[in-house]
Amino acid sequence: MTLPDLTGFDGVLFDLDGVLTPTAQVHMHAWQRLFDELFAAWGIQPAYTERDYFDHVDGKKRYDGVAAVLRSRSVEVKWGDPSDAPDADTVCGIGNRKNAFFEAALREDGIVAYPGSVRLLDRLREAGTPVGVVSSSKNAAEVLRTAGLTERFAVVVDGVLAEDEHLASKPAPDMFAAGARLLGVDPARSAAVEDALSGVRSAVAAGYRLVVGVDRGTGAQQLAAAGAHLVVRDLGELVE
Repeated sequence: MTLPDLTGFDGVLFDLDGVLTPTAQVHMHAWQRLFDELFAAWGIQPAYTERDYFDHVDGKKRYDGVAAVLRSRSVEVKWGDPSDAPDADTVCGIGNRKNAFFEAALREDGIVAYPGSVRLLDRLREAGTPVGVVSSSKNAAEVLRTAGLTERFAVVVDGVLAEDEHLASKPAPDMFAAGARLLGVDPARSAAVEDALSGVRSAVAAGYRLVVGVDRGTGAQQLAAAGAHLVVRDLGELVE
């Protein structure tokens, strides 16, 4: 199979966690710790598993992920406010608790970008292809800075911008549509790269010509079923 040359597209929009950096693993561990503790304290069954991350959390805004997991167990709590303390039993408070776990891990361990992703970014920069980041995370700026990637991207659509601009969470097309608009490219002539099912659906809904799924554990078949036109295990494959 001949893989596409992404330098031939008007622009390329990348998800961050699990696509450019292995922060998806940090997020997964933070979510696991959060729900292990919460489910034990509240007597919720069945136990939270890695599959819950891919089905209900991956690619979504943090608070939407909290609500989706609880809803999957028929549990409803008040939404609350983003200013809620991490120990508050609201969707926002629970989400803030998870974020505290993530930030602590990031500070302690740091983060290094995937080498294959950096090689692809190098190729795109050499070709003059515009690139941007579309991430649901409110920690995107900190992750990019820690990984040394900040200067690579003129456009970053993250969870902070999405909240300020009232952009709907993935799988709605809003965030990927905004990324293309801010980058000044037409989605119909651009590519999107995602590792999350919700992100793939978002890029497809936004009308991207090519949606590349990166299988970091979600599953190639699941990514293809969500609409990915191509699935790779690492972005280095698109350089080699």
